Amino acid sequence: MCGIVGYVGSRPVTPILLDGLGKLEYRGYDSAGVAVWNGDRIEVEKAKGRLSVLRENTCGGVHPVGCIGIGHTRWATHGKPSDINSHPQTSGTGRTAVVHNGIIENYYELRQYLISQGVQFVSDTDTEVVAQLFEYYYNGDLLATATRVVGVLEGSYALGILNADHPDTMVALRRDAPLLVGVGEGENFIASDVAAILKYTRDVYYIDDKEIALVRKQGVEVYDQYGRKVDKELRHVDWDVQAAEKGGYEHFFLKEIMEQPEAVRATISPRIKNGRVELEIPLSDEDIRKFDKIYIAACGSAYYVGVAAGYLLEELLRVPTTVQLASEFRYQNPIVDEKTLVIIISQSGETADSRAALREAKSRGATTLAVVNVVGSSIAREADMSLYTWAGPEISVATTKAYSTQLAALYLLAIKMADARRSITDERYAELVRAVEALPTLIERALGIKEQVQQLAAKWFSAEHVFFIGRNTDYAVTLEGALKLKELSYTMSEAYAGGELKHGPISLIEDGTPVMAVMTGARLFDKTLSNVKEVLARGASIAAIVGESARDISTEADCILRVPDCEPLFSASLSVIPLQFLAYYIASLKGCDIDKPRNLAKSVTVE
Repeated sequence: MCGIVGYVGSRPVTPILLDGLGKLEYRGYDSAGVAVWNGDRIEVEKAKGRLSVLRENTCGGVHPVGCIGIGHTRWATHGKPSDINSHPQTSGTGRTAVVHNGIIENYYELRQYLISQGVQFVSDTDTEVVAQLFEYYYNGDLLATATRVVGVLEGSYALGILNADHPDTMVALRRDAPLLVGVGEGENFIASDVAAILKYTRDVYYIDDKEIALVRKQGVEVYDQYGRKVDKELRHVDWDVQAAEKGGYEHFFLKEIMEQPEAVRATISPRIKNGRVELEIPLSDEDIRKFDKIYIAACGSAYYVGVAAGYLLEELLRVPTTVQLASEFRYQNPIVDEKTLVIIISQSGETADSRAALREAKSRGATTLAVVNVVGSSIAREADMSLYTWAGPEISVATTKAYSTQLAALYLLAIKMADARRSITDERYAELVRAVEALPTLIERALGIKEQVQQLAAKWFSAEHVFFIGRNTDYAVTLEGALKLKELSYTMSEAYAGGELKHGPISLIEDGTPVMAVMTGARLFDKTLSNVKEVLARGASIAAIVGESARDISTEADCILRVPDCEPLFSASLSVIPLQFLAYYIASLKGCDIDKPRNLAKSVTVE
């Protein structure tokens, strides 16, 4: 998410900041800025748009002039992309400047308190709260002020701070967001990713949660949240720049698979307070109870998220739910009115077909809810309300963590709506909330299946076609698995509801045909197993994804992939992991361009 870089030394700082931010462009962003001590004050230059706009505004780094500064590329979470909402954010006096990656969960409460104390805000960001709070607590001592700030902030953050009273010092602090300090000769750096500073140094300190670093030209001091000095181990980085940008992974796709626990946690954690789901959307219980019909419209992987969510919503809400491809929605003369909720799912928020479906729904009087990742995107602006996934930028064209965070956001929505409609008991509500909170840890455990899937890929990579089967939510996830295999490896792959095999597709099964059976749901386990036996009798090579407590089926399946048990309604979050790995490793063995599959784009803005 976003990018941070900072420098203190003897060289002109702005060119270094721009160079470092350029190394972080791969992370995705919507604006960029720098703050520099110019010998008289902290001078800020920032702008919405690409880094090239900032370069032009600074004349290629000619100004601001100074030898200490911080820079940032922003991916909007709070407040739409704009010059004002860009980082760095400053305090009202301009004495403190802050860059921030992450989400301050209690920003609203802090903002309201500061306003009550006479503080005036100019942006919509949670980051300005940090700058104003630092200024409010500031007592002349940087460390004391920083420890107090750490004590009240909730959420995830990596922070770089300048204060005009200490023009020789950068303050760096973090919690649940990456931040490191680079150590050079007579100069030092901070960065959210080592890629930003490898040109200048390969010796780094990795800052741990709630630690505070005071970074000066002469050296670096690190303290814990109580102000006690910490001895840090200096690490030497051997990666090349390209590898560092990918966090040591060969491809962004693999990196983003591995980021899913953190991404899902970022989607869920800020929205569960004291065992209750609290969403930022203006949807009252009375509004929720009026809906007698739900539509979900989306494209590609987002549509397959919708298929999984459709099962979930009907089960919990007992409201008819139709899942439709966005490209078909507006041409079917949909039966939509003021008692209909239409949910539009899009990672980019710019998908043309989804945007058209949104407009069609609004024209018919429906309430529209966008589930999107990009703040300020077209769909987010045009929908009646938006539920952001907060997945951070996704670089690989084929989605992984956007899919997983969309699922997580819809789980929360379903729980909230079911509670409002009283279609579940209080006990079931609490059970579902606990199950959602457990997902990031369970996903992390599921990632341990990587090597086993790699072995399966070595057996299947030369197959001309692969079949996927499942039922209910398991069927929904097979759709995504088949798409991933198509996208990355160009292997012909199809997903079928298990009961549909005998209605035609089974004629394509012959000796050695790979069939992936997803069968994590205990209720339908035996039904899917009967379909497995059907294809086994016709010579298929079978792999099965099952829950860790499922009974042994080694007589039916050549390969059994066990994922952690979870709430059955949420099983797609775990069973998708081995399918993502399968697509990745088959594509790798075939030598495909994994991050940029042919003919595909990250955001499809044409019909």
